[in-house]
Amino acid sequence: MTDDKLKKYRAKRDFDKTAEPAGDTPAENEAGRPIFVIQKHDASRLHYDIRIEMSGVLKSWAVPKGPSLNPADKRLAVEVEDHPLDYADFEGTIPEEEYGGGTVMVWDFGTYTNIKRVKGDAMVTMQEAYEMGTIEIELSGQKLHGGYALRRFKREGDKDQWLLIKMKDAHADPARDITKTDPDSAKTGRTLKEISTNT
Repeated sequence: MTDDKLKKYRAKRDFDKTAEPAGDTPAENEAGRPIFVIQKHDASRLHYDIRIEMSGVLKSWAVPKGPSLNPADKRLAVEVEDHPLDYADFEGTIPEEEYGGGTVMVWDFGTYTNIKRVKGDAMVTMQEAYEMGTIEIELSGQKLHGGYALRRFKREGDKDQWLLIKMKDAHADPARDITKTDPDSAKTGRTLKEISTNT
């Protein structure tokens, strides 16, 4: 089943040319809880990719403006193809002629907890929340903490459009633009330029 989920991912890439993981060997999650990663991606346009572990893969969304700490912000998140779990560790440069060509940084990473509830205060699974189009998770990352919601508002083939929204909690900070105050890699401390010239 996981292989089927990664079919689109693999079809878009030539692994003889890109250092991105092919996902041939299932990655082991040693964190104890499901993982998430946010990768800063300097491709044709700079954007951020949020990826959350679900059903053996990383469900992925491209967020042009990146995550916000302000609950009033509704950041567009365009769903893209599932990625293998070991993509969470990928930091490097994709050749310009390849799909997604450009530099990739592990901007934030950590684990998350599903906090989505429905009427009657019953929990739903992550897969159920995804199918409902309303995901609510609590992040425990190097940079991001607390509740975030992903809400689907437009279905369009395999490019469904969602909104990434910071939930109101003690970790919200409307005055701080975290993409500006914390621009570098949470994995290595490098800048995009340093990654692009040292891989």
